[in-house]
Amino acid sequence: MKRSEFCFLLVAALAIATTANGNSRVGTVAGTVLNAQGNPVANATVTIETSDGRHPHATHTDAHGHFAFVRFESGQYDLRAYSNTASSEWLKRALIRSGKTTQITLRLTK
Repeated sequence: MKRSEFCFLLVAALAIATTANGNSRVGTVAGTVLNAQGNPVANATVTIETSDGRHPHATHTDAHGHFAFVRFESGQYDLRAYSNTASSEWLKRALIRSGKTTQITLRLTK
């Protein structure tokens, strides 16, 4: 099993476990960061915050450009990725649903 497949299975298992434990008010957002040519970007920084700028969090992509924010309260969030001199536009109001995993793709531009 590839590491990226393992990471996504782990995220899915955590989302299911969250629902099974009765805490159905949380969900997951996971995705991929791509460069302008459409290739995955390793070690990019991805930020997430509420639409009013509160509760900022950050993570980094793995070697395949994958990232995940696990166990976030249901609601709308804004996300952005950046690496070196490139960044993505803000993805506004991405919806995290209770017990679900929202998949997104962020594209870096110059």
